[in-house]
Amino acid sequence: MRQSADVDPHAADLSPTRRGEAPGTLSRRTVLTLAAGAGAAFALPRRGVAQTSPEAPVAAPATGAAPDAERHGLSAFGDLKYPADFAHFDYVDPKVAKGGTFSQIGPSAAYNQSFQTFNSLNAYILRGDGAQGMELTFDSLMARANDEPDAVYGLVAKSVAISADGTLYRFRLRPQARFHDGTPLTAEDVAFSLNLLKAKGHPVITQVLREMEGAQAEAPDLVAVRFTPARARDVPLFVATLPIFSKAYYSVKSFEESTLEPPLGSGPYKVGRVEPGRTIAFERVTDYWGADLPVNVGTDNFDTIRFEYFRDREVGFEAFKAKAYLFRQEFTARSWATGYTFPAFTEGKVKRAILPDATPSGAQGWFLNTRRPKFSDPRVREALSYAFDFEWTNKNLMFDAYRRTSSFFENSDLEAEGPAGPEEIALIESLGDKLTPADIAVLKAPPWSPPVSDGSGQDRALLRKGAQLLREAGWEIKSGRLVNPAGEGLTIEFLDDENGLERHTAPFIKNLKLLGIEAHFRLVDGPQYQRRLNEFDFDSTVRRYSMSTVPGESLRNYFGSRAAATPGSSNLSGISDPVIDLLIEQVIAAPTREALRTACRVLDRRLRAGRYWVPHWYSAEFRIAFWDEFGWPASPRPTYARAIPDIWSSRARTAG
Repeated sequence: MRQSADVDPHAADLSPTRRGEAPGTLSRRTVLTLAAGAGAAFALPRRGVAQTSPEAPVAAPATGAAPDAERHGLSAFGDLKYPADFAHFDYVDPKVAKGGTFSQIGPSAAYNQSFQTFNSLNAYILRGDGAQGMELTFDSLMARANDEPDAVYGLVAKSVAISADGTLYRFRLRPQARFHDGTPLTAEDVAFSLNLLKAKGHPVITQVLREMEGAQAEAPDLVAVRFTPARARDVPLFVATLPIFSKAYYSVKSFEESTLEPPLGSGPYKVGRVEPGRTIAFERVTDYWGADLPVNVGTDNFDTIRFEYFRDREVGFEAFKAKAYLFRQEFTARSWATGYTFPAFTEGKVKRAILPDATPSGAQGWFLNTRRPKFSDPRVREALSYAFDFEWTNKNLMFDAYRRTSSFFENSDLEAEGPAGPEEIALIESLGDKLTPADIAVLKAPPWSPPVSDGSGQDRALLRKGAQLLREAGWEIKSGRLVNPAGEGLTIEFLDDENGLERHTAPFIKNLKLLGIEAHFRLVDGPQYQRRLNEFDFDSTVRRYSMSTVPGESLRNYFGSRAAATPGSSNLSGISDPVIDLLIEQVIAAPTREALRTACRVLDRRLRAGRYWVPHWYSAEFRIAFWDEFGWPASPRPTYARAIPDIWSSRARTAG
């Protein structure tokens, strides 16, 4: 999950992220880091999760490759940019020198990771608050290319062969792969890791691996991974980017427990200094076995990568000004507009930049828990949208820095617009008697979008519409209080673990009270917040669902009926709609990118029709600030990732 903007919402993972006003991803909290694995594509670094989607053929072979032929990479539809003999990715500087330190407040989180604190170095289970950056310590079978929508290339695996029916993947491992203690990384370790994550991993991971039957070592350098015919096309990509653990290490350690003991990894970094809840540093492995692989050339350039934690946003900003850390992605419009007047900035020691973000911004907003009877009627949920004045909020609190979010696939060509087009209509009609006439009418009509206010902060016309919807749903005002036929009042608790969005929520609450709704903002600590989300014990919370360019399995975790009943899933609203389930499978089974686009647009129409959220805002850019100590490649920045710190370096040590 990616942090949201203006404040920090919670990503899902593959990764959901949770929220805020920033570029798209999951919300801070989610992650989804909701993670791809959630889909999450929870927006992880280069070794992060890949997004998946079941029910179509597994990731397709590279174009022109025959079934069972060994190939050097995978993508959802078989298209690869780089040939088998490529030397490095185009967006890196292969001659860059190593050294220096990169430090930041982490911009994304996945699985059990929190933006507020950490108390565990196990970031792949539900228990505990995992430290950010743990993926740096583990290698995976393959690694993402950030200038392609979904391609992965060999890391631990030098090649992969796919059976003709697409259900069996055989990964051939590099013989030089090693763990940090010098022991070989073998197919036994890979099979152990995948089976372990399927059985005991975070719910986001276990849900994605549902259609992975299992993994087996067929030789020391050959691991076979078998999938059911119903797996999503992105599930194999997800599997290829999961961490590889040492079987020997976990034969004497419990994988299911939170722990502050650094795990044995094989990646480019090891855990260094740890202060739980405050900071964690990762130290570069100078004899890293995979440093010269094409997927690693020009990356992992810092000797130390450090993540800092601050429970208060303003304290975090002050720490940046004092050079307590060196890089900051700015998620608060007010700070970006008015905060950069401190001496280090005016003297040129701190630089700022705005980078375009071409990735889907996903969906950020106040998500409503429909498991609670008071939110079961979509008219009630829609009525709440009329009380939020985005236009006033954007102008007065966010310096007009954002655009309104309407779609679950915002800032992408997957977003539905206007009446359904010919391709969408053909898909809808192909579903035949699986849809009712009412379903068809909804799917063909222009998608629902949140209302546009007069910017006054209290648009009376919109509030009247909201009141009318509440009356139609059976609620009425009695003694200044909105009640249902049983005399129960309508109350809403906006749950959060940090106060960055409190000032955005306050005017919303004020307007809700004009409708007779008693609402308040509830701030709890990080562990309690995560527990309540895992147990779906909340009325409303902010989340940012981050979408990949090729949505897949993550959609089941975000919006599927099974996930609605799975504790710890990213389906916070409790969406349980057989039509949405059907459309998710259409997305997953789409045979081409064009068909995928069409299916996503139809799904977007149905999701928006459910009024499961009060939409927030988004920004199609990264706002970054950094102390002037860094260098980066002269080649164009990759399209599908921020790639910081992945390809940055310490400027003083950059080779000329």
